[in-house]
Amino acid sequence: MMRVAVAMVPEVRQLLQEDPSQLAALLEEIHEEDLADLLTLLDDAEAVQVLKSLKAEDAAPVFERLDEETQEALVEEMGVEQIAPIVSEMAADDRTDLIEALPEPVGDTLLETLEKVDPEAAAEVEELARWPEDSAGGLMTTDYISVRLDLQVADVIERIRAVGEDAETVYYVYVVDSSHRLLGVVSLRDLLLASPAEQLSEVLTENVFSVGPETDQEEVARAMAKYDFLAMPVLSEERRLLGVITVDDVMDVLTQEQTEDVQRLGAVEPIEESYFRTGFWTFIQKRAIWLAVLFVGEFFTGSALRRYDEVIAAVSSLSYYVPLLISTGGNSGSQSSTLIIRGLAMGDIRPGDWWRVLPRELAQGLVLGLILATIGMARVWAWGDSPAFIVTIGATLVAIVLMGCVVGAMLPLLLRRVGLDPATSSAPFIASLVDVLGIIVYFSLAQALLADVIKAAVQHQGG
Repeated sequence: MMRVAVAMVPEVRQLLQEDPSQLAALLEEIHEEDLADLLTLLDDAEAVQVLKSLKAEDAAPVFERLDEETQEALVEEMGVEQIAPIVSEMAADDRTDLIEALPEPVGDTLLETLEKVDPEAAAEVEELARWPEDSAGGLMTTDYISVRLDLQVADVIERIRAVGEDAETVYYVYVVDSSHRLLGVVSLRDLLLASPAEQLSEVLTENVFSVGPETDQEEVARAMAKYDFLAMPVLSEERRLLGVITVDDVMDVLTQEQTEDVQRLGAVEPIEESYFRTGFWTFIQKRAIWLAVLFVGEFFTGSALRRYDEVIAAVSSLSYYVPLLISTGGNSGSQSSTLIIRGLAMGDIRPGDWWRVLPRELAQGLVLGLILATIGMARVWAWGDSPAFIVTIGATLVAIVLMGCVVGAMLPLLLRRVGLDPATSSAPFIASLVDVLGIIVYFSLAQALLADVIKAAVQHQGG
C-alpha cells in the first residue's frame, strides 16, 4: 500500500539536502494519500520541510490524512504560527478533530492563532466542538453548499462553480429558507439533467432523510450504508441545517467500530493506535484484564471437576472426553454469539427479538448436536466403550451444543438490553462459561446413565 511513498523517500531526501525548491514540482502530481504515507516515513524535521514546500491549500488534505500522533508531532515541530494557515484550509470537521486531539494548551493556542488567521474557520471549530465526538454533530462538517429556493438550475450550477472548491461534497446542494431551515435537497445529477432555465423547485426533493446532532455515530453509519447516501444533513429540532455528514467520515466510523468489535471478540480492550504504534505496556494493560477475568473464570471449571471426584475415580475413562465435550460447547457458543453480535451491529437484530432468536437457536442447537453426537458416538464405539457409555457421550453432546447455542445467542442480547456492549461477551468469555456448564451437564448425565457402572466400580474399590 505504501510502495509509492517508499520509492520516493531517497529522492525526496536528496532534494531536501541539495535543492528544496524543486520539491513542490516533484510532489505536484502525487496523490494526497501517498504524500501522507511519505511524511510518516520521514523524520519530523524532514516532514515539516515537505509541508512547507507545499501551498497551504495543497498541504491541508495531506495533513488531514495523517494519524493523530503524527499530526501532534508535526504541530510541535512546526509551531502553531506556521501550522495555522494549513489548519485553516482543512475541512471543518477534520480541523475540529485536530484541535480537540492536541494537548489542551496547544489546542487552545492554535485556536487563538486561527482566530487571527481565519476567524470563520475558528468559529466553525467552536460550533462543531459543542457536540460529542461519537455523535452526528461530532461527525458533521459545515463545508457544504446551500442555496435559496427562488433560483433557476443555471444559477445553482454557477453557485457550485463559485464555492464548490471549498465544499467537502458537491454531489448534493441543500435548499434552505431565510432562517436556514432545510426545505429540500437536489443532487448534482438532477441539476445536470435538468434544463438550465428550469426552476429549482421543480427538481427539488423535499422528503429528505436527516438525523439530529446527538444521534449516535453507529446509527448514522447504518442509515447511510442502508440507503447508499453520499452525504446526510444534520438538523436541529427547528429543522435548521447545522451541517452534513459525508460518506468518507462514515467509512472511518465503520472501520473504527468494526475494529473495536473484533478486538473485544478476542477479549482485548479496544486499542486506538495501530499494532506497531501501540506501546508494550499498553498491550499488557489492554490484554491482562480480560485474561485475568477469564483465568479466574476457569477456577469454576476446576471446582466443577472436583465436585465429581468420586465419579471420575470410579470411571476414569470419563475424563478422556472432557476436553472434547467442553471445546464443542465453546465452539457452538462462539458461533452463535458471533452471529448475534454481528446482527446487532448491523441493526438486523434488536434485544426485543430474543423470542424470535431463541427457537431458532434451540432448533439449530438440536440439529447440530445430533450431527456431532452421531460422529462422537461412532468414535466412542470404535474405542470399544460400552453401549451405556456411547449413549452418555451422545446425550451429552446434544445437551452441550444446545446449551452453547442458547447461551451464545442470549448473552449478547441481555448485555445490549442492560446497556453494555454485546461484544464484551467475547468468544473466550462464552467458552469459559460453557466449559463450566458443560462439565456439570456431562457428569450429571454420567451419574444418571452410568449409575450401575459407577456403583459397581465403587463397590469394587471398597472391597
